[in-house]
Amino acid sequence: MPHQILKSLRACALSALLVVGLASCGDGRTFAIFADGRQGTTPVESNPQDAAAAARFLTQATFGPTDNDIKTVMAKGYDAWLEGEFNAVSSSHLAYVDNRLAQMLLTNPSASLSANQFYESYWLYASTSRAQLRERMKLALSEIFVISLVDAAVDTRGAASYYDMLGANAFGNYRTLLQQVALHPMMGRYLTHLANQREDTASGRKPDENFAREVLQLMSIGTYELEPDGTLSRDGTGATIPTYTAEDVSNLAKVFTGYSWYHPSPTNSTFFGGSRNVDASVRPMIYYANYHSITAKTFLDVTLPGGAANGPNELGLALDAIFNHPNVPPFMCQRLIQRLVTSNPTPSYVGRCSAVFRNNGAGVRGDLRAVVKSILMDPEARNASLASTPGYGKVREPIIRLTNWIRAFGATSISGGYLITSTSANTSLGQSPLTSPSVFNFYRPGYVPPNTRLGAQGLTAPEFQIVDEVTVAGYANTMQTAIGTGIGSGSDVRSAYVNEIAIAADANTLVDRMDRMLLYGQMSPTLRARLIESVNSVAIPAPTANNAATIATAKLNRAKLAIYMTMVSPEYLVQR
Repeated sequence: MPHQILKSLRACALSALLVVGLASCGDGRTFAIFADGRQGTTPVESNPQDAAAAARFLTQATFGPTDNDIKTVMAKGYDAWLEGEFNAVSSSHLAYVDNRLAQMLLTNPSASLSANQFYESYWLYASTSRAQLRERMKLALSEIFVISLVDAAVDTRGAASYYDMLGANAFGNYRTLLQQVALHPMMGRYLTHLANQREDTASGRKPDENFAREVLQLMSIGTYELEPDGTLSRDGTGATIPTYTAEDVSNLAKVFTGYSWYHPSPTNSTFFGGSRNVDASVRPMIYYANYHSITAKTFLDVTLPGGAANGPNELGLALDAIFNHPNVPPFMCQRLIQRLVTSNPTPSYVGRCSAVFRNNGAGVRGDLRAVVKSILMDPEARNASLASTPGYGKVREPIIRLTNWIRAFGATSISGGYLITSTSANTSLGQSPLTSPSVFNFYRPGYVPPNTRLGAQGLTAPEFQIVDEVTVAGYANTMQTAIGTGIGSGSDVRSAYVNEIAIAADANTLVDRMDRMLLYGQMSPTLRARLIESVNSVAIPAPTANNAATIATAKLNRAKLAIYMTMVSPEYLVQR
Protein backbone atom coordinates (compact mmCIF):
# COMPACT_ATOMS: atom_id res chain seq x y z
CA MET A 1 0.00 0.00 0.00
CA PRO A 2 1.42 3.42 -0.92
CA HIS A 3 3.25 5.11 1.95
CA GLN A 4 1.48 8.46 1.57
CA ILE A 5 -1.95 6.79 1.72
CA LEU A 6 -1.02 4.96 4.93
CA LYS A 7 0.40 8.12 6.49
CA SER A 8 -2.78 10.03 5.68
CA LEU A 9 -4.97 7.25 7.01
CA ARG A 10 -3.13 7.07 10.34
CA ALA A 11 -3.37 10.81 10.80
CA CYS A 12 -7.07 10.74 10.00
CA ALA A 13 -7.77 7.88 12.43
CA LEU A 14 -5.79 9.62 15.16
CA SER A 15 -7.59 12.93 14.74
CA ALA A 16 -10.94 11.15 14.68
CA LEU A 17 -10.38 9.49 18.02
CA LEU A 18 -8.67 12.33 19.81
CA VAL A 19 -11.18 15.02 18.90
CA VAL A 20 -13.67 13.93 21.50
CA GLY A 21 -17.43 14.30 21.24
CA LEU A 22 -17.60 14.92 17.51
CA ALA A 23 -14.90 13.51 15.30
CA SER A 24 -14.20 14.45 11.71
CA CYS A 25 -11.53 13.71 9.19
CA GLY A 26 -11.22 16.89 7.24
CA ASP A 27 -13.80 15.96 4.63
CA GLY A 28 -16.69 18.08 5.79
CA ARG A 29 -18.62 15.18 7.32
CA THR A 30 -19.07 14.88 11.08
CA PHE A 31 -19.20 11.47 12.72
CA ALA A 32 -21.42 11.12 15.77
CA ILE A 33 -20.17 9.04 18.67
CA PHE A 34 -22.40 9.47 21.69
CA ALA A 35 -26.12 9.48 22.39
CA ASP A 36 -27.64 12.80 23.40
CA GLY A 37 -30.91 11.37 24.68
CA ARG A 38 -33.15 13.67 22.65
CA GLN A 39 -33.98 11.57 19.62
CA GLY A 40 -37.25 9.67 19.32
CA THR A 41 -37.71 6.00 18.55
CA THR A 42 -39.81 3.99 16.16
CA PRO A 43 -41.26 0.47 16.34
CA VAL A 44 -38.84 -2.30 15.46
CA GLU A 45 -39.55 -4.97 12.90
CA SER A 46 -38.63 -8.53 13.87
CA ASN A 47 -37.05 -9.09 10.46
CA PRO A 48 -34.14 -7.09 9.01
CA GLN A 49 -35.07 -4.95 6.04
CA ASP A 50 -31.88 -5.79 4.16
CA ALA A 51 -28.36 -7.21 4.47
CA ALA A 52 -27.08 -3.96 5.96
CA ALA A 53 -29.59 -4.13 8.81
CA ALA A 54 -28.64 -7.76 9.46
CA ALA A 55 -24.93 -6.84 9.49
CA ARG A 56 -25.55 -3.99 11.94
CA PHE A 57 -27.44 -6.34 14.27
CA LEU A 58 -24.61 -8.87 14.06
CA THR A 59 -22.05 -6.14 14.82
CA GLN A 60 -23.80 -5.58 18.15
CA ALA A 61 -24.54 -9.23 18.94
CA THR A 62 -21.41 -11.07 17.73
CA PHE A 63 -17.72 -10.64 17.12
CA GLY A 64 -18.56 -9.45 13.63
CA PRO A 65 -20.77 -10.42 10.69
CA THR A 66 -19.94 -13.11 8.19
CA ASP A 67 -21.61 -13.74 4.85
CA ASN A 68 -23.33 -16.84 6.20
CA ASP A 69 -24.53 -15.13 9.37
CA ILE A 70 -26.02 -12.26 7.38
CA LYS A 71 -27.91 -14.74 5.24
CA THR A 72 -29.08 -16.63 8.32
CA VAL A 73 -30.40 -13.54 10.09
CA MET A 74 -32.20 -12.43 6.94
CA ALA A 75 -33.77 -15.86 6.51
CA LYS A 76 -34.74 -16.42 10.15
CA GLY A 77 -35.38 -12.91 11.43
CA TYR A 78 -34.03 -11.47 14.65
CA ASP A 79 -36.25 -13.38 17.07
CA ALA A 80 -35.53 -16.82 15.67
CA TRP A 81 -31.82 -16.08 15.40
CA LEU A 82 -31.73 -14.97 19.04
CA GLU A 83 -33.55 -18.08 20.20
CA GLY A 84 -30.98 -20.20 18.43
CA GLU A 85 -28.15 -18.27 20.05
CA PHE A 86 -29.67 -18.53 23.52
CA ASN A 87 -29.65 -22.30 23.15
CA ALA A 88 -26.23 -22.58 21.52
CA VAL A 89 -23.44 -23.93 23.74
CA SER A 90 -19.88 -22.60 23.82
CA SER A 91 -16.85 -24.83 23.75
CA SER A 92 -14.88 -25.10 26.98
CA HIS A 93 -11.80 -22.93 27.46
CA LEU A 94 -10.74 -25.17 30.35
CA ALA A 95 -10.89 -28.25 28.15
CA TYR A 96 -8.87 -26.39 25.53
CA VAL A 97 -6.04 -25.39 27.86
CA ASP A 98 -5.96 -28.87 29.43
CA ASN A 99 -5.66 -30.44 25.98
CA ARG A 100 -2.95 -27.97 25.00
CA LEU A 101 -0.97 -28.81 28.13
CA ALA A 102 -1.22 -32.51 27.33
CA GLN A 103 0.08 -31.81 23.83
CA MET A 104 2.97 -29.70 25.12
CA LEU A 105 3.96 -32.36 27.65
CA LEU A 106 4.42 -34.88 24.85
CA THR A 107 7.45 -32.96 23.60
CA ASN A 108 8.48 -31.14 26.76
CA PRO A 109 8.00 -32.96 30.08
CA SER A 110 8.52 -29.72 32.01
CA ALA A 111 5.99 -27.69 30.01
CA SER A 112 3.47 -25.55 31.85
CA LEU A 113 0.54 -23.38 30.90
CA SER A 114 0.80 -19.65 30.36
CA ALA A 115 -1.69 -16.95 29.48
CA ASN A 116 -0.96 -17.66 25.81
CA GLN A 117 -2.98 -20.86 25.92
CA PHE A 118 -6.01 -18.96 27.18
CA TYR A 119 -5.52 -16.33 24.47
CA GLU A 120 -5.50 -19.12 21.88
CA SER A 121 -8.83 -20.42 23.13
CA TYR A 122 -10.29 -16.91 23.15
CA TRP A 123 -9.32 -16.15 19.55
CA LEU A 124 -10.40 -19.61 18.38
CA TYR A 125 -13.88 -19.42 19.88
CA ALA A 126 -14.46 -15.70 19.37
CA SER A 127 -13.59 -16.16 15.71
CA THR A 128 -15.20 -19.50 14.89
CA SER A 129 -17.78 -20.49 17.52
CA ARG A 130 -21.35 -20.86 16.33
CA ALA A 131 -22.47 -19.61 19.76
CA GLN A 132 -21.49 -16.07 18.86
CA LEU A 133 -23.84 -14.16 21.16
CA ARG A 134 -22.69 -16.23 24.13
CA GLU A 135 -19.06 -15.60 23.17
CA ARG A 136 -19.71 -11.86 22.95
CA MET A 137 -21.44 -11.96 26.34
CA LYS A 138 -18.45 -13.71 27.90
CA LEU A 139 -16.30 -10.74 26.99
CA ALA A 140 -18.93 -8.24 28.16
CA LEU A 141 -19.36 -9.97 31.52
CA SER A 142 -15.60 -10.36 31.96
CA GLU A 143 -15.35 -6.57 31.78
CA ILE A 144 -17.90 -6.17 34.58
CA PHE A 145 -16.99 -9.12 36.83
CA VAL A 146 -13.27 -8.55 36.38
CA ILE A 147 -10.41 -10.89 37.11
CA SER A 148 -7.12 -10.48 35.29
CA LEU A 149 -4.25 -12.63 34.14
CA VAL A 150 -2.03 -9.63 34.88
CA ASP A 151 -2.23 -10.77 38.52
CA ALA A 152 0.12 -13.70 39.12
CA ALA A 153 -2.42 -15.12 41.59
CA VAL A 154 -4.76 -15.86 38.65
CA ASP A 155 -3.57 -19.03 36.94
CA THR A 156 -4.39 -20.07 33.38
CA ARG A 157 -6.60 -23.07 34.21
CA GLY A 158 -8.51 -21.01 36.72
CA ALA A 159 -8.94 -18.13 34.28
CA ALA A 160 -10.21 -20.52 31.60
CA SER A 161 -12.65 -22.02 34.09
CA TYR A 162 -13.83 -18.53 35.12
CA TYR A 163 -14.46 -17.56 31.50
CA ASP A 164 -16.43 -20.79 31.02
CA MET A 165 -18.49 -19.93 34.08
CA LEU A 166 -19.36 -16.51 32.65
CA GLY A 167 -20.44 -18.14 29.42
CA ALA A 168 -22.55 -20.75 31.18
CA ASN A 169 -24.41 -17.99 33.03
CA ALA A 170 -24.63 -15.49 30.17
CA PHE A 171 -28.33 -16.17 29.63
CA GLY A 172 -29.17 -17.50 33.07
CA ASN A 173 -30.15 -15.58 36.17
CA TYR A 174 -28.04 -12.74 37.52
CA ARG A 175 -28.46 -14.08 41.08
CA THR A 176 -26.87 -17.38 40.10
CA LEU A 177 -24.10 -15.59 38.26
CA LEU A 178 -23.42 -13.40 41.30
CA GLN A 179 -22.99 -16.42 43.56
CA GLN A 180 -20.78 -18.31 41.13
CA VAL A 181 -18.59 -15.23 40.72
CA ALA A 182 -18.34 -14.82 44.51
CA LEU A 183 -17.29 -18.43 45.03
CA HIS A 184 -14.95 -18.88 42.09
CA PRO A 185 -11.41 -19.34 43.41
CA MET A 186 -9.95 -16.97 40.80
CA MET A 187 -12.20 -14.17 41.99
CA GLY A 188 -11.24 -15.22 45.51
CA ARG A 189 -7.57 -14.89 44.60
CA TYR A 190 -7.94 -11.70 42.56
CA LEU A 191 -10.00 -9.81 45.12
CA THR A 192 -8.37 -11.60 48.06
CA HIS A 193 -11.36 -13.10 49.87
CA LEU A 194 -10.12 -16.66 49.39
CA ALA A 195 -8.93 -17.84 52.83
CA ASN A 196 -10.49 -14.70 54.34
CA GLN A 197 -10.52 -15.10 58.12
CA ARG A 198 -12.94 -13.81 60.72
CA GLU A 199 -12.02 -10.86 62.90
CA ASP A 200 -9.77 -11.32 65.91
CA THR A 201 -9.91 -8.61 68.56
CA ALA A 202 -6.77 -9.86 70.29
CA SER A 203 -4.54 -9.44 67.24
CA GLY A 204 -6.55 -6.66 65.64
CA ARG A 205 -7.17 -8.71 62.51
CA LYS A 206 -10.16 -7.70 60.40
CA PRO A 207 -11.72 -9.53 57.45
CA ASP A 208 -10.41 -8.54 54.04
CA GLU A 209 -12.86 -6.03 52.52
CA ASN A 210 -11.66 -6.07 48.93
CA PHE A 211 -14.34 -8.25 47.36
CA ALA A 212 -17.12 -6.89 49.58
CA ARG A 213 -16.37 -3.38 48.36
CA GLU A 214 -15.95 -4.22 44.68
CA VAL A 215 -18.96 -6.50 44.40
CA LEU A 216 -21.05 -3.52 45.48
CA GLN A 217 -19.24 -0.80 43.58
CA LEU A 218 -18.51 -2.57 40.29
CA MET A 219 -20.67 -5.67 39.97
CA SER A 220 -24.12 -4.83 41.29
CA ILE A 221 -25.32 -1.51 42.72
CA GLY A 222 -22.65 1.15 42.14
CA THR A 223 -21.82 3.99 44.48
CA TYR A 224 -24.95 6.16 44.21
CA GLU A 225 -28.65 5.41 44.24
CA LEU A 226 -30.27 5.28 40.82
CA GLU A 227 -33.72 5.78 39.42
CA PRO A 228 -35.13 2.87 37.40
CA ASP A 229 -33.96 4.60 34.22
CA GLY A 230 -30.36 4.82 35.45
CA THR A 231 -30.37 8.53 36.28
CA LEU A 232 -29.04 9.57 39.67
CA SER A 233 -31.48 9.77 42.56
CA ARG A 234 -31.20 12.91 44.67
CA ASP A 235 -32.26 13.93 48.14
CA GLY A 236 -34.27 17.02 49.06
CA THR A 237 -31.20 19.22 48.69
CA GLY A 238 -30.37 17.90 45.24
CA ALA A 239 -27.37 15.88 46.43
CA THR A 240 -26.65 12.36 45.26
CA ILE A 241 -27.33 9.52 47.71
CA PRO A 242 -24.61 6.94 48.48
CA THR A 243 -25.75 3.34 48.11
CA TYR A 244 -23.56 2.00 50.94
CA THR A 245 -21.26 3.08 53.73
CA ALA A 246 -17.88 1.93 54.98
CA GLU A 247 -19.73 0.09 57.75
CA ASP A 248 -21.81 -1.77 55.15
CA VAL A 249 -18.60 -2.92 53.47
CA SER A 250 -16.93 -4.06 56.70
CA ASN A 251 -20.01 -6.02 57.75
CA LEU A 252 -20.47 -7.58 54.31
CA ALA A 253 -16.80 -8.59 54.36
CA LYS A 254 -17.56 -10.76 57.40
CA VAL A 255 -20.03 -12.75 55.28
CA PHE A 256 -17.20 -13.68 52.91
CA THR A 257 -15.00 -15.17 55.64
CA GLY A 258 -14.41 -18.90 55.89
CA TYR A 259 -14.34 -19.69 52.15
CA SER A 260 -11.26 -21.21 50.61
CA TRP A 261 -9.81 -23.87 48.34
CA TYR A 262 -11.87 -26.89 47.36
CA HIS A 263 -10.67 -30.15 48.84
CA PRO A 264 -12.51 -33.47 49.18
CA SER A 265 -11.20 -33.75 52.74
CA PRO A 266 -10.96 -30.17 54.03
CA THR A 267 -8.78 -29.35 57.01
CA ASN A 268 -7.29 -26.24 58.56
CA SER A 269 -4.28 -26.89 56.35
CA THR A 270 -6.25 -27.03 53.11
CA PHE A 271 -7.92 -23.74 54.07
CA PHE A 272 -4.49 -22.13 53.66
CA GLY A 273 -3.70 -24.08 50.49
CA GLY A 274 -2.00 -27.13 51.95
CA SER A 275 -2.20 -30.33 49.89
CA ARG A 276 -3.74 -28.30 47.05
CA ASN A 277 -6.23 -30.41 45.11
CA VAL A 278 -5.54 -30.59 41.39
CA ASP A 279 -8.90 -28.96 40.63
CA ALA A 280 -8.84 -26.41 43.43
CA SER A 281 -8.38 -23.51 41.01
CA VAL A 282 -11.40 -24.46 38.91
CA ARG A 283 -13.93 -25.65 41.49
CA PRO A 284 -15.99 -23.31 43.68
CA MET A 285 -14.54 -22.41 47.05
CA ILE A 286 -15.91 -24.39 49.98
CA TYR A 287 -16.94 -23.31 53.47
CA TYR A 288 -14.63 -23.74 56.47
CA ALA A 289 -16.66 -22.99 59.61
CA ASN A 290 -13.57 -22.48 61.81
CA TYR A 291 -12.68 -19.30 59.96
CA HIS A 292 -16.11 -17.74 59.47
CA SER A 293 -17.15 -14.66 61.43
CA ILE A 294 -19.79 -15.58 64.01
CA THR A 295 -20.82 -12.03 64.90
CA ALA A 296 -24.00 -10.31 63.73
CA LYS A 297 -23.71 -8.42 60.44
CA THR A 298 -25.74 -5.44 59.28
CA PHE A 299 -25.47 -4.04 55.75
CA LEU A 300 -27.86 -2.66 53.09
CA ASP A 301 -30.61 -2.54 55.77
CA VAL A 302 -30.29 -6.30 56.38
CA THR A 303 -29.17 -7.85 59.68
CA LEU A 304 -27.81 -11.39 59.92
CA PRO A 305 -27.65 -12.86 63.44
CA GLY A 306 -24.31 -14.62 63.05
CA GLY A 307 -23.16 -18.04 64.25
CA ALA A 308 -20.63 -20.45 62.77
CA ALA A 309 -23.28 -22.83 61.42
CA ASN A 310 -24.96 -20.01 59.51
CA GLY A 311 -22.12 -19.29 57.06
CA PRO A 312 -23.61 -20.68 53.81
CA ASN A 313 -27.05 -19.35 54.78
CA GLU A 314 -25.54 -15.92 55.44
CA LEU A 315 -23.89 -15.93 52.03
CA GLY A 316 -27.21 -16.65 50.36
CA LEU A 317 -29.03 -13.96 52.32
CA ALA A 318 -26.30 -11.41 51.61
CA LEU A 319 -26.37 -12.08 47.88
CA ASP A 320 -30.17 -11.94 47.97
CA ALA A 321 -29.94 -8.49 49.55
CA ILE A 322 -27.62 -7.32 46.80
CA PHE A 323 -29.70 -8.97 44.08
CA ASN A 324 -32.90 -7.31 45.28
CA HIS A 325 -31.41 -3.85 45.61
CA PRO A 326 -33.28 -1.44 43.28
CA ASN A 327 -30.02 -0.25 41.72
CA VAL A 328 -29.14 -3.61 40.19
CA PRO A 329 -31.50 -3.49 37.16
CA PRO A 330 -30.44 -0.06 35.86
CA PHE A 331 -26.80 -0.61 36.86
CA MET A 332 -26.46 -3.90 34.96
CA CYS A 333 -28.55 -2.77 32.00
CA GLN A 334 -26.48 0.34 31.47
CA ARG A 335 -23.24 -1.65 31.65
CA LEU A 336 -24.43 -4.24 29.13
CA ILE A 337 -25.86 -1.65 26.74
CA GLN A 338 -22.48 0.11 26.82
CA ARG A 339 -20.68 -3.11 25.97
CA LEU A 340 -22.98 -4.08 23.11
CA VAL A 341 -24.68 -1.02 21.61
CA THR A 342 -23.92 2.55 22.70
CA SER A 343 -21.87 4.37 25.31
CA ASN A 344 -24.59 6.76 26.42
CA PRO A 345 -27.98 5.04 26.28
CA THR A 346 -30.91 7.33 26.88
CA PRO A 347 -32.77 7.03 30.19
CA SER A 348 -35.71 5.61 28.24
CA TYR A 349 -33.51 2.83 26.82
CA VAL A 350 -32.11 1.95 30.25
CA GLY A 351 -35.59 2.16 31.76
CA ARG A 352 -37.09 -0.30 29.29
CA CYS A 353 -34.26 -2.78 29.84
CA SER A 354 -34.42 -2.25 33.60
CA ALA A 355 -38.12 -3.12 33.62
CA VAL A 356 -37.32 -6.42 31.90
CA PHE A 357 -34.59 -7.12 34.48
CA ARG A 358 -37.12 -6.61 37.27
CA ASN A 359 -39.71 -8.80 35.59
CA ASN A 360 -39.13 -10.85 32.47
CA GLY A 361 -42.88 -11.05 31.83
CA ALA A 362 -43.25 -14.21 33.87
CA GLY A 363 -42.51 -12.69 37.27
CA VAL A 364 -38.81 -13.57 37.24
CA ARG A 365 -36.20 -11.01 38.30
CA GLY A 366 -32.68 -11.07 36.86
CA ASP A 367 -33.35 -13.13 33.72
CA LEU A 368 -30.30 -12.25 31.61
CA ARG A 369 -31.70 -13.97 28.55
CA ALA A 370 -34.66 -11.60 28.57
CA VAL A 371 -32.40 -8.64 29.39
CA VAL A 372 -30.02 -9.30 26.49
CA LYS A 373 -32.93 -9.68 24.10
CA SER A 374 -34.43 -6.41 25.32
CA ILE A 375 -31.10 -4.65 24.75
CA LEU A 376 -30.62 -5.92 21.22
CA MET A 377 -34.23 -5.54 20.16
CA ASP A 378 -34.83 -2.13 21.70
CA PRO A 379 -35.86 0.59 19.22
CA GLU A 380 -32.69 2.50 20.08
CA ALA A 381 -30.61 -0.49 19.01
CA ARG A 382 -32.58 -1.48 15.92
CA ASN A 383 -33.61 1.89 14.51
CA ALA A 384 -30.83 2.44 11.96
CA SER A 385 -31.79 6.09 11.49
CA LEU A 386 -30.44 6.79 14.99
CA ALA A 387 -26.99 5.72 13.84
CA SER A 388 -26.47 9.04 12.11
CA THR A 389 -27.80 11.24 14.92
CA PRO A 390 -25.36 13.33 16.96
CA GLY A 391 -24.00 11.38 19.85
CA TYR A 392 -25.02 7.79 19.07
CA GLY A 393 -22.70 4.78 19.26
CA LYS A 394 -19.46 3.65 20.85
CA VAL A 395 -15.78 3.30 20.06
CA ARG A 396 -15.09 -0.29 19.04
CA GLU A 397 -12.88 -2.24 21.39
CA PRO A 398 -9.55 -3.10 19.73
CA ILE A 399 -9.83 -6.87 20.18
CA ILE A 400 -13.33 -6.79 18.70
CA ARG A 401 -11.97 -4.96 15.65
CA LEU A 402 -9.49 -7.78 15.11
CA THR A 403 -12.10 -10.52 15.43
CA ASN A 404 -14.30 -8.54 13.04
CA TRP A 405 -11.50 -8.74 10.46
CA ILE A 406 -10.97 -12.46 11.07
CA ARG A 407 -14.65 -13.27 10.67
CA ALA A 408 -15.53 -10.88 7.85
CA PHE A 409 -12.72 -11.97 5.58
CA GLY A 410 -12.47 -15.66 6.44
CA ALA A 411 -9.07 -15.51 8.09
CA THR A 412 -8.02 -18.90 9.44
CA SER A 413 -5.24 -20.30 11.58
CA ILE A 414 -2.55 -22.11 9.63
CA SER A 415 -1.66 -24.19 12.69
CA GLY A 416 -5.26 -24.61 13.79
CA GLY A 417 -4.28 -23.14 17.15
CA TYR A 418 -4.91 -19.41 16.66
CA LEU A 419 -1.47 -18.58 17.98
CA ILE A 420 -2.14 -14.93 18.83
CA THR A 421 -0.25 -14.10 22.00
CA SER A 422 -0.64 -10.99 24.13
CA THR A 423 -1.92 -7.93 22.28
CA SER A 424 -1.80 -5.74 25.40
CA ALA A 425 1.11 -3.52 24.40
CA ASN A 426 0.11 0.00 23.46
CA THR A 427 2.07 -0.53 20.26
CA SER A 428 -0.27 -3.45 19.49
CA LEU A 429 -3.99 -3.39 20.34
CA GLY A 430 -3.63 -2.08 23.89
CA GLN A 431 -5.94 -4.86 25.07
CA SER A 432 -5.93 -8.63 25.57
CA PRO A 433 -8.91 -10.72 26.72
CA LEU A 434 -9.18 -11.24 30.48
CA THR A 435 -6.07 -9.12 31.02
CA SER A 436 -7.30 -5.77 32.26
CA PRO A 437 -4.81 -3.68 34.23
CA SER A 438 -7.14 -3.37 37.23
CA VAL A 439 -10.48 -4.42 38.71
CA PHE A 440 -11.94 -1.33 37.03
CA ASN A 441 -11.55 -3.03 33.62
CA PHE A 442 -9.59 -1.61 30.70
CA TYR A 443 -11.69 1.54 31.04
CA ARG A 444 -14.22 2.80 33.53
CA PRO A 445 -17.85 2.81 32.38
CA GLY A 446 -18.19 6.46 33.36
CA TYR A 447 -14.88 7.63 31.93
CA VAL A 448 -14.89 11.11 30.39
CA PRO A 449 -11.71 12.35 28.67
CA PRO A 450 -10.64 15.42 30.65
CA ASN A 451 -11.02 18.95 29.35
CA THR A 452 -13.20 18.00 26.40
CA ARG A 453 -16.45 19.03 24.79
CA LEU A 454 -17.66 15.57 25.70
CA GLY A 455 -17.36 16.34 29.39
CA ALA A 456 -19.15 19.64 28.93
CA GLN A 457 -22.07 17.70 27.45
CA GLY A 458 -22.15 15.28 30.39
CA LEU A 459 -21.36 12.27 28.17
CA THR A 460 -19.13 9.27 28.78
CA ALA A 461 -16.66 7.51 26.49
CA PRO A 462 -15.36 4.38 28.23
CA GLU A 463 -13.10 3.06 25.47
CA PHE A 464 -11.39 6.43 25.13
CA GLN A 465 -9.48 5.65 28.32
CA ILE A 466 -7.10 3.46 26.27
CA VAL A 467 -6.93 5.84 23.30
CA ASP A 468 -3.92 8.06 22.75
CA GLU A 469 -1.43 8.79 19.99
CA VAL A 470 0.52 5.61 20.69
CA THR A 471 -2.44 3.21 20.83
CA VAL A 472 -4.01 4.65 17.66
CA ALA A 473 -0.74 4.23 15.78
CA GLY A 474 -0.29 0.79 17.36
CA TYR A 475 -3.69 -0.31 16.08
CA ALA A 476 -3.02 1.06 12.59
CA ASN A 477 0.35 -0.68 12.40
CA THR A 478 -1.00 -3.94 13.83
CA MET A 479 -3.85 -4.04 11.33
CA GLN A 480 -1.55 -3.17 8.44
CA THR A 481 0.52 -6.24 9.29
CA ALA A 482 -2.48 -8.47 10.00
CA ILE A 483 -4.26 -7.54 6.77
CA GLY A 484 -1.04 -7.71 4.81
CA THR A 485 0.60 -10.92 6.00
CA GLY A 486 -1.34 -12.21 9.02
CA ILE A 487 -1.08 -12.01 12.79
CA GLY A 488 0.18 -14.24 15.57
CA SER A 489 3.25 -16.46 15.87
CA GLY A 490 4.51 -17.11 12.36
CA SER A 491 1.66 -14.96 10.99
CA ASP A 492 -0.55 -17.87 11.99
CA VAL A 493 -3.91 -16.20 11.39
CA ARG A 494 -4.26 -14.92 7.85
CA SER A 495 -6.76 -14.50 5.05
CA ALA A 496 -6.56 -15.41 1.37
CA TYR A 497 -9.29 -12.83 0.59
CA VAL A 498 -10.93 -15.16 -1.88
CA ASN A 499 -14.25 -13.30 -1.96
CA GLU A 500 -12.57 -9.92 -2.23
CA ILE A 501 -10.15 -10.91 -5.00
CA ALA A 502 -13.06 -12.25 -7.02
CA ILE A 503 -14.59 -8.76 -7.23
CA ALA A 504 -11.47 -6.60 -6.97
CA ALA A 505 -11.50 -5.63 -10.64
CA ASP A 506 -14.63 -3.58 -9.94
CA ALA A 507 -13.82 -0.92 -7.35
CA ASN A 508 -17.48 -0.11 -6.76
CA THR A 509 -18.38 -3.71 -5.99
CA LEU A 510 -15.36 -4.14 -3.73
CA VAL A 511 -16.26 -1.00 -1.78
CA ASP A 512 -19.86 -2.19 -1.52
CA ARG A 513 -18.51 -5.26 0.25
CA MET A 514 -16.52 -3.13 2.69
CA ASP A 515 -19.70 -1.20 3.42
CA ARG A 516 -21.65 -4.38 4.12
CA MET A 517 -19.08 -6.34 6.15
CA LEU A 518 -17.53 -3.48 8.14
CA LEU A 519 -19.93 -0.54 8.10
CA TYR A 520 -23.38 -2.22 7.86
CA GLY A 521 -24.46 0.04 5.00
CA GLN A 522 -23.57 3.30 6.82
CA MET A 523 -20.58 4.31 4.68
CA SER A 524 -20.58 8.01 3.83
CA PRO A 525 -20.35 9.21 0.22
CA THR A 526 -17.05 10.87 1.10
CA LEU A 527 -15.43 7.69 2.37
CA ARG A 528 -16.87 5.71 -0.52
CA ALA A 529 -15.37 8.10 -3.08
CA ARG A 530 -12.02 8.01 -1.28
CA LEU A 531 -11.96 4.22 -1.23
CA ILE A 532 -12.90 3.90 -4.89
CA GLU A 533 -10.23 6.39 -5.89
CA SER A 534 -7.59 4.56 -3.87
CA VAL A 535 -8.59 1.12 -5.13
CA ASN A 536 -8.49 2.32 -8.73
CA SER A 537 -5.01 3.71 -8.12
CA VAL A 538 -3.81 0.10 -8.01
CA ALA A 539 -3.78 -0.69 -11.72
CA ILE A 540 -4.74 -4.12 -13.02
CA PRO A 541 -2.90 -4.77 -16.27
CA ALA A 542 -4.65 -6.17 -19.30
CA PRO A 543 -4.23 -9.94 -19.43
CA THR A 544 -1.48 -11.45 -21.51
CA ALA A 545 -0.06 -14.91 -21.82
CA ASN A 546 2.50 -14.32 -19.06
CA ASN A 547 1.05 -11.88 -16.52
CA ALA A 548 -1.56 -13.90 -14.63
CA ALA A 549 0.50 -13.64 -11.44
CA THR A 550 0.83 -9.89 -11.81
CA ILE A 551 -2.92 -9.53 -12.23
CA ALA A 552 -3.55 -11.72 -9.19
CA THR A 553 -1.17 -9.62 -7.10
CA ALA A 554 -2.83 -6.40 -8.18
CA LYS A 555 -6.27 -7.73 -7.21
CA LEU A 556 -4.95 -8.93 -3.85
CA ASN A 557 -3.41 -5.51 -3.18
CA ARG A 558 -6.68 -3.82 -4.06
CA ALA A 559 -8.51 -6.03 -1.57
CA LYS A 560 -6.00 -5.39 1.21
CA LEU A 561 -6.01 -1.65 0.59
CA ALA A 562 -9.81 -1.43 0.68
CA ILE A 563 -9.97 -3.38 3.94
CA TYR A 564 -7.20 -1.42 5.61
CA MET A 565 -8.52 1.98 4.59
CA THR A 566 -11.96 1.07 5.89
CA MET A 567 -10.72 -0.36 9.19
CA VAL A 568 -8.66 2.70 10.11
CA SER A 569 -11.35 5.15 9.04
CA PRO A 570 -13.24 7.15 11.69
CA GLU A 571 -16.49 5.67 10.40
CA TYR A 572 -15.28 2.18 11.26
CA LEU A 573 -13.61 3.01 14.57
CA VAL A 574 -16.97 4.21 15.88
CA GLN A 575 -19.64 1.50 16.03
CA ARG A 576 -23.00 3.09 15.32
